[in-house]
Amino acid sequence: MVFWILISFVALAMAALLGLILLRAHSMAEPPAAYDLRVYRQQLSDVDKDLLRGVINDSDAQRVRTEVSRRILAADAQLQKQSSGSPQPKGMSRLTVVLAAALLIGGTLALYNLLGAPGYGDMGLASRIEASDNYAQTRPKQAEAESKVPPQPNPNLEPGYADLVAQLRQTAGERPDDAQGQALLAQHEANLGNFIAAYQAKQNYIRIMSGDLEPQDYGELAELMIMAAGGYVSPEAEELLDDTLRLDPRNGPARYYYGLLQGQLDRPDIAFRVWVDTLRQGPKGAPWINGIEAQIEDMAFRAGIEYSPISPPGAAGAQAPALAGPNAEDLEAAQEMTAEGRQEMIRGMVARLSDRLATEGGSAPEWAQLIGALGVLGEQDRAKAIYAEAKTRFADDTEALAQLESAASMAGLEP
Repeated sequence: MVFWILISFVALAMAALLGLILLRAHSMAEPPAAYDLRVYRQQLSDVDKDLLRGVINDSDAQRVRTEVSRRILAADAQLQKQSSGSPQPKGMSRLTVVLAAALLIGGTLALYNLLGAPGYGDMGLASRIEASDNYAQTRPKQAEAESKVPPQPNPNLEPGYADLVAQLRQTAGERPDDAQGQALLAQHEANLGNFIAAYQAKQNYIRIMSGDLEPQDYGELAELMIMAAGGYVSPEAEELLDDTLRLDPRNGPARYYYGLLQGQLDRPDIAFRVWVDTLRQGPKGAPWINGIEAQIEDMAFRAGIEYSPISPPGAAGAQAPALAGPNAEDLEAAQEMTAEGRQEMIRGMVARLSDRLATEGGSAPEWAQLIGALGVLGEQDRAKAIYAEAKTRFADDTEALAQLESAASMAGLEP
């Protein structure tokens, strides 16, 4: 209700402003005859001045006065006729104002009713976080999500492949404690798109292997369950992701799906931070990296963060951050360095850039570059301090602050 009152007030204010402008324009409008009359009187005054200066003689002055006087009489008669006529134009102007106000207010409300969310309650940040937490506790379980997934079309298979998988099913069923057979069955059921059967076989594998497991085993089971649910991360899959990340915090696939989960829970801010950090880890071209790159811009938009896709610094195979300083010889020499040597060269470039910005200042992109480079080197405290200083330098520049915030997010900070 408060929102409706607010937008109605805004619409009324705009209509009132428009009405005042129209009425003022109408009241200030001068009839053409009045303008002509004012011009002709000025011409009479100019004739006397020209005569005194000797520009024209008496006969010319008399002829001009006669002609201008005739025009004054005609203009005055026209003005009297307009003044004695019906005041319809003024009434029409008021009608125009009323119609414009009605159209503006009605159009605003109709457009919001069509495109907006009438009746939707206020959702501040605290309310959204609370709603996200509530949904996380009450969202559908794995079985319910699977029941809503539409049937998948049969994949195109090579001749005889289906028969081989059928034989594998039979063998695995006859040997329920064969871990290798269950692992193979999970793989080939997934190839066929039978994700429910695939994750059931993976569960059997985990049961058989007991404690002799790798973190990726839990992550693979979570992935199969997510695929079976049509991309939905159920509470059961979330538990498996938690197990995976507890054992291996840098597990790329699990981090991708964890970010996907946070997006589904309406926490794009968390998802964006997880994905940015995962991009930095790489490696470039990995399936989960490709998945993140395809979706992170939308996630950043939902989180209200300005993000430009770039090669994640620090990722395996990624190039070093582009800092001011290296010339062609430096780059050629870097190709022959060891990883430690290249890292040391980057640190030197970072130090030079930091010194120059501290003494001479620089542009917002250079400050953002330094923040990102410090994040690459793992110097989070320095990056945080530089970010704080840069914000004070560019406090009045909205665009610069957005660049700095994006760099801070890429560096793993929380602007």
